[in-house]
Amino acid sequence: MVSYKLVYFQSRGNGEIARQVLKYAGQEFVDERITKEEWATIKDSTPFGQVPVLFVDGKQLAQSIAIVRYLAKQFGMAGNSSWEEAQVDALGDQFKDYRIEARPFFRVKMGFGEGDVEKLQKEVFLPALNKMYGIFTKYLKEAGSGYLVGNGLTWIDLAIAQHSADLLQHDEKVLDEFPEMKEHRLRVHNIPNIKKWIEERPVTSR
Repeated sequence: MVSYKLVYFQSRGNGEIARQVLKYAGQEFVDERITKEEWATIKDSTPFGQVPVLFVDGKQLAQSIAIVRYLAKQFGMAGNSSWEEAQVDALGDQFKDYRIEARPFFRVKMGFGEGDVEKLQKEVFLPALNKMYGIFTKYLKEAGSGYLVGNGLTWIDLAIAQHSADLLQHDEKVLDEFPEMKEHRLRVHNIPNIKKWIEERPVTSR
């Protein structure tokens, strides 16, 4: 039997979707949450000097998206064909581009940088959000299944639903122009294994 251990900080962050894939699949794993002090002692032993790191029978895999894609393939959450898998990956890469584009706003909003948060929201965040969620809505309508690609849940649904939830936690009106995506978030987070995990996971600010 394969053993899994995910090492990440005491937050959702870049480790959360891997956790959700494992929880959805009903796969036991060690959810090792480290402090910044502990990180300093293990950093040099990780492949790229960063976390998350997934241990699979003791072997290390780095980079959060690589981890999620690997786990999704193991548990049938990457798409039902090569074409669907490519579509899921394309959305994942576009989502990454959006997060890079919106990063100046989020850094200031979360207190990691200085700047005019209202100006950044208007000029940086909202244009990026409207573009990205317009794309998501288009895929959701074309799939017609309630999910973004194909007729079932894939890892990109987990990633987007969690991001939607994080946005709504801070501004309940932020997705009012995208009602289909608000419904998508509810649909994904009401899947029994995901709902149970969200209820039981450690409470963190992000």
